[in-house]
Order: sequence, then C-alpha cells, then structure tokens
Amino acid sequence: MIDALSYDFMQHALAAAVLASLACGVIGSLVVVNRLVFLAGGIAHAAYGGVGLSFFLGLPVIPTTLGFTLGASLLMGKLTMRRTDQSDTVVGVLWAAGMALGILLLDLSPGYTVDLMSYLFGSIMAVPAEDVLAMAGLNVLLLAVVIYNYQDFLCLSFDREYARTAGVPVDRLHYLLLALLGVSVVMIIQVVGLILVIALLTIPSRLAEYGAKSLAGMMVRASAYAMLFSLAGLWASYSLDVTAGAAIIALAALTFFIVQTLGWLRAVLTRS
Repeated sequence: MIDALSYDFMQHALAAAVLASLACGVIGSLVVVNRLVFLAGGIAHAAYGGVGLSFFLGLPVIPTTLGFTLGASLLMGKLTMRRTDQSDTVVGVLWAAGMALGILLLDLSPGYTVDLMSYLFGSIMAVPAEDVLAMAGLNVLLLAVVIYNYQDFLCLSFDREYARTAGVPVDRLHYLLLALLGVSVVMIIQVVGLILVIALLTIPSRLAEYGAKSLAGMMVRASAYAMLFSLAGLWASYSLDVTAGAAIIALAALTFFIVQTLGWLRAVLTRS
C-alpha cells in the first residue's frame, strides 16, 4: 500500500476520500437529525438525470450534474415543505424519474461510450487533479455556509416549530439544507457512485449519533468515521482488487450491524 502512494491516481483517490468524508460528516449529520434520509435518497438518484443531460448536450459532467441536482433538490424541497401525506410518494416519483431520464438521455447520446458503472458505483481511482481541486472548493463553501448558519440549523434540527416561533427562517433553511445536500451528493458521486451515496451520508452520521453531546461533535465524529471507512475501503480495494466504492460501503455497513448487535446484546443483558 505504501508503494501505491507514489502513484498520482492513488494520491488523488486519498484526497478525494478525505474531502468527501468531510462533506459526509457535516451534511450527513444534518440529514440524520432532521430525518431527511429518504429525501436525500431521492436527490441522490435524481442526480443521474444530470449525468445523462451532460452527455446528451455534450456539456461538462460535474457542473451540469450540479446544476440539475440543485434544481431537483429545490423542487423536492418545495413539494415536501409542509410534510404532507403525499411527500413520500412525490419523492419516490422524482427519484425514479431522475434515474429514468438519465438512462434515456444516455441511450440517445450520439457516440455514447461511457462506463455506466463508474457513475452508479463510483470511480475514486480515476478522479483527476482538477476534480480534487473542485471538491476542495465545494468543501470550503459547504463548511462556510454551515458554520455561518450553525445556530439556526441547530434550532431547526431539534424543534422545527419552536424555531419558527423564535423567528428562525425555517423555510429558507429547509431549502438551504437541501441545496447543500445536492452539492454534497455530486461531490460524493466521485467516491462511491449514485447507488451507494446515501449509505456514506447516513451510516457514519448514525454511528456518530451514539454518545454525541452536540451537533458539532456529531459532525466531527461522523467525518472521522467516514474518513476511516473510506481509507480502509481504499486499502481493501488495492489489496483485494475489488471495487473501491463497494468496499467502502461494505465496511461501513458491517460496522453498523456490529454496533447495532452489541447495543441489542447490552440491552438484553441489562434487563436480565
């Protein structure tokens, strides 16, 4: 593994893993405490429409996908703002529609030769230097926005109705959070792909929620968990010659189930 660090592609992969982990820890924590996991899944899969649109129109993938995903995020935010009984159905329809649009546009793209799997399951070993720089810039933007609005996000996350009566701009924060989520999804696509992005957003944050004493502490712990899974997954991918994105999520899911099982056994032993 040490020898592999001399290669540019591995250095780029490590940098992309660290940057994606920071976004996962910060935005994933807000997703988990606000119970927006299903909505995050809808945004992640709808992003595939942006991938298809970029190839159909011959435009750069990341900027086009980012614009499309931001539009989908705000549309879902508008349709789910009041959390009506139809919210889950609307998100489910947009989830499927985004995937279908992306596949159809790729089918119709002239001279289409793109590896579909690289977008569904990620291609962290092939992240170019310019994309690493773009990820670093997006991370700075995400962290600056979250730090500036931290107290409002804290109030929104734990009591939305109290936040509204206290004068916190709940509606604006709802849209802002979904926009930040859309940016994070496009960034993490490089690491684990559209299919697995929701797992990297939620598993480290759910693990970090155990024992966390503050939202900021949860964000730091979730970033550390995501970084641990990403780096261990990269090592497993290099050592065993398996897909990096799948290895990262498999390690995260295994850890999650072990922690859940230990918690269940502790509860049983305490009662007995």
